[in-house]
This record gives sequence, structure tokens and C-alpha cells, in this order.
Amino acid sequence: MGRHAGWIAWHSGLAGGANVILIPERPFVIEEVCEYIEHRFASHYSPIVVVAEGAVPEQGTMPSHLGEVDAFGHVRLTGIGMLLEAEIAQRTGKEARVTVLGHVQRGGSPTAFDRVLATRFGLHAVDALHDGRWGQMVALHGTAIELVPLSEATAEPKLVPPELFAEAEVFFG
Repeated sequence: MGRHAGWIAWHSGLAGGANVILIPERPFVIEEVCEYIEHRFASHYSPIVVVAEGAVPEQGTMPSHLGEVDAFGHVRLTGIGMLLEAEIAQRTGKEARVTVLGHVQRGGSPTAFDRVLATRFGLHAVDALHDGRWGQMVALHGTAIELVPLSEATAEPKLVPPELFAEAEVFFG
């Protein structure tokens, strides 16, 4: 949900008009982030920075936020928002505030599209079970529901591609 892939941050940042989006797929340079923030303040508007929990600065550009290892052997990613709040305030001289949305951003009432998609997924999943098509999952490709082998779906993480990030980056600053 943001540890390795920045999909939620990318979508919410683009939809919410963020001035900067920071995702794990693309290490950031704090100086560039502060330039975007300063540019936004210069237009007499407050900037919005959306940060995925796994976002990391480029090596040596600012302190890291990595925490201890959890019971599953994963590094606990804590505090990137708080770390950025302090760095931005110090570097720009402007007040910065962090809001951790956590699970709140993943909630909300389903839209009509969500309800129809869930119904279609359920229908196709039941059909797959009825036909004995094990080890597969339903997936949306365009507007079509297709079965995808689980081994294919989980072979590697689905990351935000650079060209998609570049679409959002046009609006930074």
C-alpha cells in the first residue's frame, strides 16, 4: 500500500492537485521538493505534497527514515512524513504540517463503477470455480474481465512506470 509501489500516492496526488508526489519507484531530491514548494508559495497558494510510505530520498541528500525490522523481517517504514515536515520547514522557512491518512484514504462509499465491477468480478470468479480453473484470478483489462494465472500476477511487483509518473510531474510546482 505504498511500501514498494506508489500507486495510491500517484492517484491521490494527481486527483487531488498535489504540487509534488513522492513514490518509492523514484528517489527524490529534497532540494527539488523545496523548489516546487517555494514556487507554489510564490503564487500565493499553499503547496500539497503527497508521499507514499516507501518514498526515499536520493542517497546522501537527507537523513533516512528506515526503522527497525518487524516480526516478518520487513523494515518498518515510519516517519517519512514527519521527516519531510521538519526538512521542508527548515529549508524553506515556511510552516509545514503532516497529515497521515493511513487507512482513511482507502475507505469511502463505493461508486456505481465499484459496485458493477465487484459484481462482474464475482460472476467471473464463480464461473472460473465452476469450470475448475484453479490458480487464477479475475483481472480487469480495459473493460474486459479476464482470468490471469496467479503465478503471472505475482511474478513481480506492479510499479508505477516512469512515463506515468512523468505525466503527474508536469503539474509539480
